[in-house]
Amino acid sequence: MFYQPKDGHPLPHNPFNAIVTPRPIGWISTRDSQGRNNLAPYSFFNGVAYVPPQVMFASTGVKDDQDGTKDSVANIRETGVFCVNIVESAARDAMNLSSATLDKDVDEFAHAGLSALDCQTIDCPRIKGVPASLECRMTQIVQIEGASNYVVFGEVTGVHMRDDTIKDGRFDVTTFQPLARLGYRDYSVVSTLFELNRPDD
Repeated sequence: MFYQPKDGHPLPHNPFNAIVTPRPIGWISTRDSQGRNNLAPYSFFNGVAYVPPQVMFASTGVKDDQDGTKDSVANIRETGVFCVNIVESAARDAMNLSSATLDKDVDEFAHAGLSALDCQTIDCPRIKGVPASLECRMTQIVQIEGASNYVVFGEVTGVHMRDDTIKDGRFDVTTFQPLARLGYRDYSVVSTLFELNRPDD
């Protein structure tokens, strides 16, 4: 079948998210200028550069108590920093709880039963006990097509890795099984790996 998104699709549910899969989840923690912590998962997330290390996430919704965006983007606009926390399979329920649409003065850390620690290079919270956290300085926020679609880019200024994730000198994802977002309400976990050598290696 073929369809043009501008004309809609003939299926009961939009297949776009199911086609672009699996997607890593950026569990984004921020703090507003009044010191209120916020936490939310974003499945439009990825690394985009090695030197310096940089990441991006996209926010595609809006909240009534923010000006045309969500808490994460609003907070980053104010402070210029954010932290990416890596989601392990064991944290799936807490991650899901933190996705609830709550008032901007509600702390999702407390709502999801999580503990917050301060970052070291930026004034921002991070989640205690996650496999890894990336402290980020926002480099730009780009508005893309759509009324409330924003892409946030950040340079990684500090990296936390849980000690048990490092095996034989590598960050080993099989020690915690990253959670990945699929389409609809579907998720998956990374549990097995294989290697491929590039033709020019």
